[in-house]
Amino acid sequence: MNEVQLSLALDSLWVMLGAILVIGMQVGFALLEAGSTRMKNAGHVAGKQILSFAIASLAFWAAGFAITFGKGNGFIGTEGWFLKEGTETFSSLSWANVPLELKFLFQLAFVGVSLAIAWGGFAERAKLSVYFIFGTIFTVAIYPVIGHWVWGGGWLGEMGMQDFAGSTVVHLQGAIAALVATLLLGPRIGKFNKDGTPNYIPGHNQVYTVIGGFVLWVGWFGFNAGSTMGTADGFFGYVALTTNIAAAAGAIASILTAKWLVGKADIPAMVNGVLAALVAITAACAFVEPWAAAVIGAVAGSFTFWTSVYFERKGIDDPIYAFSVHGIAGIVGTISTGFFASPRLVEKTGIGKPGLFYGGGVDQLLVQTIGVLGAAVYVAIVSFMILYVLKKTIGLRVTPDQEISGLDISEHGSYGYPEHLDPNYQQPPTAVSSRSL
Repeated sequence: MNEVQLSLALDSLWVMLGAILVIGMQVGFALLEAGSTRMKNAGHVAGKQILSFAIASLAFWAAGFAITFGKGNGFIGTEGWFLKEGTETFSSLSWANVPLELKFLFQLAFVGVSLAIAWGGFAERAKLSVYFIFGTIFTVAIYPVIGHWVWGGGWLGEMGMQDFAGSTVVHLQGAIAALVATLLLGPRIGKFNKDGTPNYIPGHNQVYTVIGGFVLWVGWFGFNAGSTMGTADGFFGYVALTTNIAAAAGAIASILTAKWLVGKADIPAMVNGVLAALVAITAACAFVEPWAAAVIGAVAGSFTFWTSVYFERKGIDDPIYAFSVHGIAGIVGTISTGFFASPRLVEKTGIGKPGLFYGGGVDQLLVQTIGVLGAAVYVAIVSFMILYVLKKTIGLRVTPDQEISGLDISEHGSYGYPEHLDPNYQQPPTAVSSRSL
């Protein structure tokens, strides 16, 4: 095996490992969301992760990947349907030294994460049919457009927008869609009193929430470090370092903030702080020094908890806090490179300009802000149009009776915990001990 073949083999293996780690984040989302919601919806919340990734896989293969990375114009790709590769069809990914199939699989994993984030705003009250329709449209008409703008040779990429692994492309998109869904669906039954004050609706399994959060933390190394899509210079190790430092800072900052604001060291708040920090560093992981990663993670972790409390007091019922964790933190992370982007790392990546704190002026800060605003506006408008039409036609929400009984039984015909929730559930007869005979 010559040097070129060895490099191809190592890069391919690394990208495959990264894809597996990111796809494995679906397990993290299933545990996190199931644990953070009520027992009567646990099976539904977990099961939809499989449905969601299946929808994304087919839709992204057929059209989404072509629109994101295919040859086209500054707004969308127009070639490469069903992964059909022609001359320079996927030139926007030519920098990655791996086969096209691996490029697709790795990018598919990102789509799956973005869609999983969006579902947070639908939790515990949306019809199963909506997942089919909106999931397909999101994968072919929402996510790929922003992806093309930033990563596929589009206008934001030409401006030098710094979003290494997707604080905006992946997380902000999913969060905006989640917020639109949350507003159109309205709050869960019993969430708010007549005077507007919120009632606490705890998740049924805090252990699931913690395990899910840790699975996501581990998966994020595939998310960020895997986005190098190569092993030659070992830069993936540096990206992994900044990712982990940010996550650790987010955990500590969030639990201290919770203790300060509500008087308790809230465990779900700590988990969300870790995730918020990871979301924020996703854009900046290849552009900032470790000390800046700690600052970004701490700010995101702390601010996310404050915003989650604020939005709830304003009558917004976001069961998984999707917009705070992925939206607010996504904005923080994307904007942060406009302040903290290091000249040596900008030179290494070849993307954008140094940040304000390094004498780079406001140029990069303006680019990052334009990117955030452009993505947010597009996703908000398109998501609203789709969901509003669905609301007026087939309806977004299950009936009150179905919501009260739980989506496990109303949408799937059985409970995730039948022994606790189903009055007709019969315990299997106890086996007779041989000693009693």
